[in-house]
Amino acid sequence: MKALAVATAFLCFAATAQGAVREQFVAYRHGETELTGYLAYDDAVKGKRPGVLVVHDWMGEGEFDRGVSRKLAALGYVAFAADIYGKGVRPRDTKEAAAQAGIYRADRTLMRARARAGLDVLTGHELVDGDRVAAMGYCFGGGVSLELARSGAPLKGVVSFHGNLDTPDPADGKRIRGSVLVLHGADDPYVPPQQVSAFVEEMQSAGLDWMMVSYGNSVHAFTNPAAGSDNSAGAAYNEKADRRSWEAMRTFFAEIFSRK
Repeated sequence: MKALAVATAFLCFAATAQGAVREQFVAYRHGETELTGYLAYDDAVKGKRPGVLVVHDWMGEGEFDRGVSRKLAALGYVAFAADIYGKGVRPRDTKEAAAQAGIYRADRTLMRARARAGLDVLTGHELVDGDRVAAMGYCFGGGVSLELARSGAPLKGVVSFHGNLDTPDPADGKRIRGSVLVLHGADDPYVPPQQVSAFVEEMQSAGLDWMMVSYGNSVHAFTNPAAGSDNSAGAAYNEKADRRSWEAMRTFFAEIFSRK
C-alpha cells in the first residue's frame, strides 16, 4: 500500500560546508497506522539528487537516525529516516525493544510493507531522483533494509550495518534489484557464522553484485557509542569499525549512484 504524507514540520537549518541542511518531521501512514519520519537535505544542492532511506535500530526512530540523515544530507543526498513501529511507539528499554522488533521479524510481509511506506515518501519528494535510491540501516534496521530489497523494491543498493542477515525464504534474494553491502562485526554473537554462511549462499545463488566487510575485534552495534566498550557484552562500540564502515558506505553510494 502506498504511503500518504499528510504533514511536514520544518525544524531548523544546520550550517554545513555546502550550505544548510533543512530538516523536517514528516507525518505519513501505512494503512491505518500513523507514522512519523524525519527528512533532511542540503538546500544548497540544486536539482534532483539521490535519496537514501534510513531505517532505525530496535529502539525506534530517534536522534541517532536523524544524525545519520543529516550526515547523508551533507553528502548531497536526500535522507529520510523511516518509522517502522508507528507514531509514538518508542521502546523504553531493551525488553520492550525486543518485543517490538519481534513483531516485524515474525511477519516479514508487514516488515517489508512498513519499510516500503517510508520508501514511497522518500521517492515522492520533489528533490529525489527516483532512479537513484538506496536503503540502509543499523542492527534491526539493517535487516529491514535487506528485507525491503528482497521484496523487489526499486533500490540501486542496500547497506546493512551490523544487521541480521537471515530471511524466511532465501530464494527472495533473486528479487533484489540493486547492489548489496553488508558491514559486519566479525565477532558478532547475534549474527553467528551459520547465519553469515547462509547469507553468502543466498547472494551467490542470486548472482548479485554484493560485498561483505567483516571488521575484526568488533561485535554487534559497533557504530553506536552508547553501546559501551565491553565486547564480552555482545554489543559494543568500536571507533575504527565505525569510521571504516561509514567510509565503505560512502564509496558504495558514490559508485552505485554514478551508474547509468
